[in-house]
Amino acid sequence: MKTQDLYPRLLEPRLEEALAESPVTLIHGPRQCGKTTLARIVGDRRGHSYFTLDDPITAEAIRADPVGFVADLPPRATLDEVQRAPELFPAIKAAVDRDRTSGRFLITGSANVLLVPKLSESLAGRMEIIRLHPLSEAELARTGAGFLEALFLRGPRTATGERLGTTLAERIARGGYPEAVKRASNRRRNAWYRDYVEAIVQRDVRDLARIRKLEALPRLLALAASQTARLVNIEDLSGPFQLSRPTVRDYVTLLTRVFLLEELQPWHSNRISRLIKTPKLHMCDTGLACALLGLDADSLWSERELLGRLLETFVYQELRRQASAWDQTVSFYHFRDKDKAEVDIVLERGPSEIVGVEVKAAASVKRSDLRGLRRLRSAAGERFRRGIILYDGEVTAPFGDDLFAVPICRLWEEETG
Repeated sequence: MKTQDLYPRLLEPRLEEALAESPVTLIHGPRQCGKTTLARIVGDRRGHSYFTLDDPITAEAIRADPVGFVADLPPRATLDEVQRAPELFPAIKAAVDRDRTSGRFLITGSANVLLVPKLSESLAGRMEIIRLHPLSEAELARTGAGFLEALFLRGPRTATGERLGTTLAERIARGGYPEAVKRASNRRRNAWYRDYVEAIVQRDVRDLARIRKLEALPRLLALAASQTARLVNIEDLSGPFQLSRPTVRDYVTLLTRVFLLEELQPWHSNRISRLIKTPKLHMCDTGLACALLGLDADSLWSERELLGRLLETFVYQELRRQASAWDQTVSFYHFRDKDKAEVDIVLERGPSEIVGVEVKAAASVKRSDLRGLRRLRSAAGERFRRGIILYDGEVTAPFGDDLFAVPICRLWEEETG
């Protein structure tokens, strides 16, 4: 594919900065999210030679003699899918300790290799880590990540938006994986997603763990897709399987390690002790979730309860994708107290700024919809910056006390500055 045909990645400037200052830079994220493409574009520009550990001969050469392999590398090298040979990490450490020239190694991983002991022990303090997600709506629209700036720095503009209606369901069902985005029909996308899950289970999961019932993982992932944006409930997830709850808990953890699931932790405050402490489960991509559930845009649009939860995951993932490229560090949580007042997404910038985001599939907003945001504002005190309800409407409307209703389309249309 020609470079001009590719979607610009918001992370590219951050990657350039990392390579200019760190001897080792890791891009990690789910398989097929665009890591190799990004690494090759930037690496080629900087004179890197490219090696992939998906090539069995290269992987076997590393396992046989990792020190010799690294010693024979050119001065700048890109090493793709390094989770397949963790023996490589101590050899990279030794090479870096001899020569800490910036930009020597650009490595990628489709599993959370930070959890591999050899990596965490070997490259601590020597490596900058960049998380790449599937394509964001801002990248697909070729706009910037101005929405986070609006949330924290200046508040939402009063510009009107466009009600999306069924096109919102189309965006959710399409997802953000580059190969899926290119597919012309839902049938073709779903076929790609099914093959994708099978490949991850047969390759990446086998590399990470030996599990008794490998065939249970796609079924467990589909069940997790039906539970997206709900509090994690291992008992519900283990119900259909002849597996113990601890085993299913381990399987869920494994699926998070290959970036198919995420657990969104609860936000806490010393002001309120009556807070729910259970994380929320989110699929890594709504297109993958819809494929696992056999949903297209039309069937999703008719399943209103599921549409609402997949929309919440869609918004959460869009914010995560934009935040990964922002020059500010943002942490993500959810909020829920024992009176069931909740906020879908809580963003925390540094120690002193909190923003709440509630997500609604409806085309209108009532004052009662602000209950959770008001409770969060009370809990956060002076740290509360603002709260917004993202809804499928047309008007940005202030509700007083730094609370706003904002059209969902502003997520990828908000301008920077």
